[in-house]
Amino acid sequence: MHLDVLDLRNFYYRTRLGRVAQRAIRDQLVRIWPPVKGQTVAGFGFAVPLLRPYLEDARRVIGLMPGPQGVMPWPAGMANVSVLCEETQWPLPTGHVDRLVLMHGLETSDNPMAVLDEAHRVLGPGGRIVIVVPNRAGLWARRDATPFGQGRPYSGRQLEGQLKEHGFRVERSMTLLFAPPSESRFWLRTSTFWEGFGRNLPWLAGGVLLVEASKQVYAPTRGTLASAVRRPLRVLEGVGAAVPSAKRPSEGVDP
Repeated sequence: MHLDVLDLRNFYYRTRLGRVAQRAIRDQLVRIWPPVKGQTVAGFGFAVPLLRPYLEDARRVIGLMPGPQGVMPWPAGMANVSVLCEETQWPLPTGHVDRLVLMHGLETSDNPMAVLDEAHRVLGPGGRIVIVVPNRAGLWARRDATPFGQGRPYSGRQLEGQLKEHGFRVERSMTLLFAPPSESRFWLRTSTFWEGFGRNLPWLAGGVLLVEASKQVYAPTRGTLASAVRRPLRVLEGVGAAVPSAKRPSEGVDP
């Protein structure tokens, strides 16, 4: 079940813990994908807190919000780019998107496989996707006071396997949010330290799993011109060749 858009807005924009989570995930996303001019960047679920760095340079930024969640205008004080949509039918042409972010869109969906199919459809050849989901091994999935305590948490292997089944190639996988999901002043003030510390300890599980993947573009499997030449039609074989004819033996000559 999708979360309510007002609860998501209040968490990310009106609580200290939500702003800490937003900054940690967004900063890592920008490290992976620095803003590039002329690209189309889209987010599905409640990914808009991560998209602000792309507003200036992108050709277009689109915030897709599923109907069961609800929609809110975004960004504040600027022309609205958020759109209400069906979770498995996005109002985008095939191959239109260069970069796609899913946050609070996969783990809360009743049909995650169809969501991944739609993500694959809207991405152009070589397009990239980043999916942010609760980490099954982390603390954030165990506290339902945050959005990451809702829906189905994933392990890295589970999410990577689903991506591969839907035509994506996994490029990298990491965990984020190493500080506990606490409103304690100590944890909030030291959150930046814990993010840097946690990334250097591969055995330490962060609360959020972030996986980047690229859209696979497969070579056509139908016969090409070369294969057609290797398998030529045999209908015209023998045309132009001499046709043997039977000659009647001359009279008086033994055959």
